[in-house]
Parts: sequence; C-alpha cells; structure tokens
Amino acid sequence: MKTLVICSGGLDSVTLAHKVAAEAELTRLISFDYGQRHKKELDYARRCAERLGVPHNVIDIANVGALLSGSALTDDVDVPDGHYEEETMKVTVVPNRNAIMLAIAFGAAAAENADAVAAAVHGGDHFIYPDCRPAFIDSFEEMQRHALDGYAAVKLYTPFVHLPKSDIAAEGSRLKVPFEETWSCYKGYEHHCGRCGTCVERREAFHVANVEDPTIYQDPDYWLEAVEKAKGA
Repeated sequence: MKTLVICSGGLDSVTLAHKVAAEAELTRLISFDYGQRHKKELDYARRCAERLGVPHNVIDIANVGALLSGSALTDDVDVPDGHYEEETMKVTVVPNRNAIMLAIAFGAAAAENADAVAAAVHGGDHFIYPDCRPAFIDSFEEMQRHALDGYAAVKLYTPFVHLPKSDIAAEGSRLKVPFEETWSCYKGYEHHCGRCGTCVERREAFHVANVEDPTIYQDPDYWLEAVEKAKGA
C-alpha cells in the first residue's frame, strides 16, 4: 500500500514513518510550517526522510497559521509546564490544525495515486486536542471519501489512535527508531526542556514502556512531579 506520512519530526510521527517503511510502501514525508515558534522539529523530519530514502516536502502554510491565533505554539504566549491532562495545556491547541494538514496531505496523496495518508494521532491526545479523537478521524475519512469520489480512493491510516504514547515508544524500540533523532519539545531550546506537556508525556512514555530514553532534558526529573500533580487533579 503506497502511503504518505505526515511527519512533524516528533517521536510519534517518526515512529510511524519507520512503521510504514517496514510494513508498506512509504512514498514521502510531508511536514508543515504553520508559523510555529520554532522550526527545529522540521530538521528532524528531514533527517527521517533522508534515513528512509524518501522525498520530504515542507508545506508553507504560515499565512494560514497566522489566522489561527491564540495558541502558545504560534503566538507570544508562554508554553505552560505540566502534564497534558491539566486544563492549562489547552493553550497549546492550534484550532483545526490537523484538519487543515490532512486535507492538504489527502490532495497530495490523490495526485500521486497513493493509497493512504498516515497520521500519528494517539490516545494521549484525546483529552486536549479534538482533531486527534477517533470521532474526528472517522468523520474526516468519510468526508474525504466524498471529496475525492470518482477521482481517488485514499484511506486515513492512524494505527496509534487508540494507543497510549508508551505503546508508541515500545513500537519505536521494536523498529529500532533512533529516538535521539526526534524532537518533541515545544520550547525549542538546545535540549528538550523536560517541563512542557510534550516533554513530560515523552519522558513518562519511555518510563512506562521500559524503554531507554536517550533524550537530554534540561530538567530530567520534573516529569515525576507533573505526573503526580495530574493524578491528584
């Protein structure tokens, strides 16, 4: 099955790219510049494409991203520390981001006669991101079936949608993904901060999966405090 992967350069999407390369025919990686506050993650997506020997396209939708204001990922808003299950993390939502990216990816997949678009949404995203939930995934695929009716038949492949991030870490370990060649942190420092929601989730996932975490964190132990706080909330 010829499959195009949306790849941010993070642990989830890089693992997905390796999974597709091992199990299907990976045609290309697509990344998006949506005006995010740092672009480090795009370098890691590029490295993944080079490693897997496929083309990598960075789609510039920064002008669109400028209209999706109010998020800590795009605006001059502090990125909160803590666990994703805290209400404060909702400031990291970029409205309709996945829907926009997926629509573009489906058009690209149809144009190159690919069979599927793969996205790395996972179970840990459900609480905070509505366009990562199973209902959205099912509805979007149905919408695209109508949008491409008579022209192409492209499926939406989301193998992690019901899984916790720890399962993705375990799958990445099985696939021998070089985790040090992935970037998750929202803050874009030299090393992962260890305190933002995605760093906490990343650190916790490796721990739960009992997989060695090669990531360098500025604050490597903060995740324990954040997890305990989330449990008591």
